[in-house]
Amino acid sequence: MRHVRILPGVVLALLVLVAPAAGQGPPPREGKPGGVLRLVLREDLPQGFALHETATNSVTWPAMPCYSNLVIFDQLKQLERLETIVPELAERWSWQDGYRNLVFFLRRDVRWHDGRPLTSRDVKFTFDVVREAKDAPAKLRINPRKEWYANIEAIEAPDAQTVIFRLKRPQPSLLAMLASGYSPVLPAHVPPAEHRARCVGTGPFKLKEWKRGESLELVRNPDYFVKGRPYLDGLHSTVIVERGTRVAALQAGRVDVAYPGEISMSIWEQLRAAVPRMVFTPTASNVNENLLLNTKRPPFDNVKVRRALSLAIDRRAYTKVVHQGAALVGAALAPKPWGVWGLLEKDLVQLPGYGKAAEEKARARKLLAEAGFGPANPLKVEMATRAIAIYLDFASFVISEF
Repeated sequence: MRHVRILPGVVLALLVLVAPAAGQGPPPREGKPGGVLRLVLREDLPQGFALHETATNSVTWPAMPCYSNLVIFDQLKQLERLETIVPELAERWSWQDGYRNLVFFLRRDVRWHDGRPLTSRDVKFTFDVVREAKDAPAKLRINPRKEWYANIEAIEAPDAQTVIFRLKRPQPSLLAMLASGYSPVLPAHVPPAEHRARCVGTGPFKLKEWKRGESLELVRNPDYFVKGRPYLDGLHSTVIVERGTRVAALQAGRVDVAYPGEISMSIWEQLRAAVPRMVFTPTASNVNENLLLNTKRPPFDNVKVRRALSLAIDRRAYTKVVHQGAALVGAALAPKPWGVWGLLEKDLVQLPGYGKAAEEKARARKLLAEAGFGPANPLKVEMATRAIAIYLDFASFVISEF
């Protein structure tokens, strides 16, 4: 998402229930074929399977099994960084001309779910559309990641198995963006709009049935390019909007895996006591919780009001009250141990809203008074949020801070 102003937020490190833990403990054992994994969704897919048109894991969580990337982060490594990027549709890649050209050499054994072969034309099509190249053959309805690819000057497909990304300036970080779950390769012969209703990918699972607002059923792709995979016969996802009902379904064994990032400490303790054999894996959601303001309209066109709101929100109290200590305070980048480039504490406390709470709130009241707000003229704000439990938790806390 791109908004005019985003206040520094709280980087979450919530407990996510998975089965079994990846990247922790002993190396994974060879799987046995068969079975259907039962998953739960917190809402229906808002953009369908159109991963390039979405900015929420409400789409990536259920849709990624249908698609493949050029490269991807090693799913058995807990911390994602450049060193953990591995090939997927590309057999290998090569940086040339001082990181100005990125060349991918594609696998030759990949077919789309409809039987057509993958070629470099599909890769060029995908990223020309996403970067909105002048000669792009199609256009996305919404395009939250166009800026990721703004440094690409041209994409060339000199033969069926080779793709060249020509850059305006060196950009080693491009590889990390291509490894993101939001960066699948799409088929050039399928209009992007069709992915809102169906998935035509090269991934390990194919779409069998999507009952909007109810369930999603994916089945094993027998032509998947990784021989012998996937082990599962299918994935069955059920949409359960209310958090308490999702937890009850997990506790009763009606689903096998919890939705990521939705389990609070109190729920974790409840489940651990009720189902001792359940596997719990702590992982970072890598999400900032943001307060988004329309700076074009009063009173938020006044920088003093915006600064006051940021000063008034006690980030550390939020992690203790709402997340019971299962979240970390951070700024734009995830802090250690879940991130690599997050600000150190000595730098973090220099930002508005990260210092001592009493002093920050006093500064906030002073700024509001200078902007003309106070007991005689209180600042009235209308707040909107998504009807999802973790967003409602955050909104309720922000309201209480004022």
